[in-house]
Amino acid sequence: MIRIKTFDLKKGIELFNALNDEARIRIMNLIFHHQEMCISDLELILDFTQTKTSRHLGFLKNAGILKSKKVDQWVYYFLNPTFIDFVTQIMAFLEKDPTLLNDLKEYNALYSNNELAIRRLHNKQNKYRLPSLNSLK
Repeated sequence: MIRIKTFDLKKGIELFNALNDEARIRIMNLIFHHQEMCISDLELILDFTQTKTSRHLGFLKNAGILKSKKVDQWVYYFLNPTFIDFVTQIMAFLEKDPTLLNDLKEYNALYSNNELAIRRLHNKQNKYRLPSLNSLK
């Protein structure tokens, strides 16, 4: 796996522009903490419309921060491994943000109630993964 250590000014501007929106930061935070997410789950957790969610996912994907894969009828978005170090550093600065912590708690509640597509996928794969709520304090 290739990880980016530096980038040129043009790529830097593209990456920072992709992160210049609260919705995109919230989406990236959920994907960072849960490895992969589909549009319908992000819509439910963040209370966004499908159009808004798709637009922001497209922006992050076009910047190269996210990649996607199709599983059954869902498209799951995940972090581009090249940018893991970059995203990890950004998320470290934001780890105590109340909005982002609330999004993670909402994920946990919906996941444990079997309301998310990712939970159905995990059930199908026999890998139930409810993140610890202790990490969200």
